[in-house]
Amino acid sequence: MSFTEEKRNQIKRYVLEKINENGANIAKRTAETFGISLNTAYRYIREMEDQKIIEKDKDKYRLVERTETFILKRLRGELKDEDLIYEKYVSKYIVKFPDNIQRIWQYSFMEMMNNAIDHSETEIVMLSIFQNFITTTIMIDDAGIGIFRKIKDFYGYELLDDAVNELFKGKLTTDSNNHSGEGIFFTSRVLDRFAAISDGKIFTHDKYSEAVSNLEDTRAKDWKHKKGTLIYMELSNFSKKNLMEVFNMFSNIDGGFTRTHIPIRNIYETYPVSRSQAKRLCHRFEKFQEVELDFEGITEIGQGFAHEIFVVFQNCHEDTKLIPINVSENVRKMINHVKHTIN
Repeated sequence: MSFTEEKRNQIKRYVLEKINENGANIAKRTAETFGISLNTAYRYIREMEDQKIIEKDKDKYRLVERTETFILKRLRGELKDEDLIYEKYVSKYIVKFPDNIQRIWQYSFMEMMNNAIDHSETEIVMLSIFQNFITTTIMIDDAGIGIFRKIKDFYGYELLDDAVNELFKGKLTTDSNNHSGEGIFFTSRVLDRFAAISDGKIFTHDKYSEAVSNLEDTRAKDWKHKKGTLIYMELSNFSKKNLMEVFNMFSNIDGGFTRTHIPIRNIYETYPVSRSQAKRLCHRFEKFQEVELDFEGITEIGQGFAHEIFVVFQNCHEDTKLIPINVSENVRKMINHVKHTIN
């Protein structure tokens, strides 16, 4: 049976994705999925092994990975220009990909490296690049003050959690004269996986449990004890994402950054109940025209928490539209309860 090139590529991608997921019985599953013989499935696997895309590790296959780590020191003048760092160390990994992927990596890497250069107060940065046939991962690890501590101290927040909370909103910077405060927000949105890790805290738009599992299963096992800041970035080498489309998701017709999205579960370890929690959550909401509050994974909320957001804040800031999404039945009932309670 002769397949088109598109069909052959689909089969190869399927095999590689299952290997990347540490799946078992890959040949059998491939044969069943695509309606091909087991021998044909094994032939595809052998071809990719010959091409050094995959390799056998005991009784399992794994993706062949290219890895490089670079130590950049301020004293040697290596922490100056993020664009030159990109061209010297990163570009050779990315230049072979389509334009949309190149633009995403250029933007994401330069924004995060610039943060390390300008904000971290570090003297040294470790840059690590990991690439296999499916994905590219870049980690920027500095030995500075720590992103959440820097924000906490600058704004006078009581808790590191408050700094994490503020990052979800965007438009946050400790240097408004030179930075827009949008870099980490959009970088975290456009990549497949993103995490900022410091002082045992994680900022990520991934599901929190999945983010922790991913870190502990991969290259950041000691994240709970991380001092300074570790930035973890991952993108599929076959991504169809477009940087401008992500910008437009959170912009108005004039291109302004007017909308934001808050994953509530990634902020609170248990369900939120208090007015003080709500007040901290709502801080700076008025800078946006629309705030999407994502309650996925939150089964219930407290009456005070709901009232402070959907009544007190909303009455004071009628120009900001609050949009709750992925609400459970209990959360929906509580929101409706506080909205329709007559004082």
